[in-house]
Amino acid sequence: MNTNRKVMLFIAVSLDGYIATEEDKLDWLFEVEGEGDNGISDFYKTIDTVIMGRKTFNWINNPAHIEEFPYADKKSYVLTRSQLEHSENITFINPNIVDFVKELKQRPGKDIWLLGGGELVTSFAKKGLIDEVIMTIAPKVIGQGISLFQKGDYFIDLHLKNVKTYNQFVELHYVVNHE
Repeated sequence: MNTNRKVMLFIAVSLDGYIATEEDKLDWLFEVEGEGDNGISDFYKTIDTVIMGRKTFNWINNPAHIEEFPYADKKSYVLTRSQLEHSENITFINPNIVDFVKELKQRPGKDIWLLGGGELVTSFAKKGLIDEVIMTIAPKVIGQGISLFQKGDYFIDLHLKNVKTYNQFVELHYVVNHE
């Protein structure tokens, strides 16, 4: 097992950088003609841990969106300010995220998926906790919504590792330069 784990941001965005509409809708994303599962299953094999924010968890945990929790076979953490009781598949935490991620990366295992949302991604970006970014761009401009990266005082230097296409989707894979 690997003890040099990476935090991987794997996410789909509109061409103008939104991960959802302001109403948390993803209809625009599902209207795009992809290819197979657009690389999700290959990526999913490389991780054993999922980190998400409370808003993302609430969206996933809504039966109107997804019938059952899709990451039951992975260790899942939901970062939240609320005190919630853990379940079989999910650990709710309110940690110092820098210490938490450093400790998590020292544990043996596969890579760690930073699932979202925008607030959590931005907090990880500001603290230099993202190691790689795999961004799948949908050919849609939605004009407004929830930004992948929020405005703030931070800078991320990326190096392009790979480009793939899945019919109308383009996947950009970047490595973060931490120097």
